[in-house]
Amino acid sequence: MKFGVAIRNMGPQSNRTTIRACARIAEQAGFDSLFVSDHLCIPPDQTEGSGGRYLDVLATLAFIAGATEKIRLGVSVLVVPYRPAVLTAKQVATIQELSGERMILGVGVGWMKPEFDALGIDIHRRGAITNETLSVIHHLFSADEPGAYDGPLVKFPSFMFLPRPKRPPIWVGGSGPAAMNRVVKFGDGWHPMLPAAELKAKVEELNSRARAAGRDAPEIVVRRGIKLDDIGAARAKVAAEREAGATYFILDLGRYPDEQSFGKSVETFMTKVAS
Repeated sequence: MKFGVAIRNMGPQSNRTTIRACARIAEQAGFDSLFVSDHLCIPPDQTEGSGGRYLDVLATLAFIAGATEKIRLGVSVLVVPYRPAVLTAKQVATIQELSGERMILGVGVGWMKPEFDALGIDIHRRGAITNETLSVIHHLFSADEPGAYDGPLVKFPSFMFLPRPKRPPIWVGGSGPAAMNRVVKFGDGWHPMLPAAELKAKVEELNSRARAAGRDAPEIVVRRGIKLDDIGAARAKVAAEREAGATYFILDLGRYPDEQSFGKSVETFMTKVAS
């Protein structure tokens, strides 16, 4: 099992000093990856925990890429319908290029209707927009020079898509049938919000579908909060996720107050729980 950690790009912790310090601490602690979370237009009644302060995830990953050397950089998850498809592909390619191909692209369809309203996007089209954007990303990151694209929602003539590094792995968020279909068609991993007790049967189903489609078994990614005051219980929780089929565990430390607290927690996790 691989281990990632979530870094707060929201609230008072989302300042350049704390983000940079936490990223470097995570890298030095031996985590495989770090992750930030996506919101663009927080409504006033949804600001608890962040105060409405959110840094853009892709800009934040670009900043973190320059502050680190080896750790992988991910989004858990990018709300795909919020951004135009070609622009998203260009931003992803830029981060992938400048980071030395360390990016992980977690994707989701979103859920917060006021955010969709603020951006002028029909929430009922979020699935279709996500599918089209993922199709565009695959098209533009293809090994050969991509040509024109003519889809139901996006159309463009041939253009030079450079730089064109290796496409980052795509982890599809969501737990329902549409998300699982998206994994089989577009994804390299599945990032559901399911408890371990419900995960195992779904993983077996997804792996079977991937084999039938000629695909490799996807990475199975869980993101969990975990209490570190009982190491035995924490180790048992990670073991249960592994037994259920998870291959990647993202540690979510919640609202840590500062980089010192973050550092103590990740050291405890990596030396006493993940080892």
